[in-house]
Amino acid sequence: MNPLPSLWGSDSPWRLLGSRHIASGELVFPPLSSHSPLAAQYRTEPLAAEGSLYSFTIIHPSPKSGLVPFALGYLDLEGPVRLFGRISGSERPVIGGAYRVLPDETYGYVFESVEASQ
Repeated sequence: MNPLPSLWGSDSPWRLLGSRHIASGELVFPPLSSHSPLAAQYRTEPLAAEGSLYSFTIIHPSPKSGLVPFALGYLDLEGPVRLFGRISGSERPVIGGAYRVLPDETYGYVFESVEASQ
């Protein structure tokens, strides 16, 4: 049995899971493990699939690494909850832009511009 919670809902494969505190309504990510001493105080629920980019930075790896520059950013979702992750695509990210959360085998999840995918 895996004590670590899954990041993705089984009935909604494009929605990350979070935990909502029953008494206060606070939403947290990642979801609490069922083995946590606090688990009885939270319920697991899917997070919003899209949000607004709060901030980002462009990472320029050393040329010796062979890696191309990439963007990391904070995405604000309803809840409220703020996620940190990699931004996919080659376009420069836009603060305040609409981004969706997608699964990624390497990073667990990435953010993709809603406009770039249309």
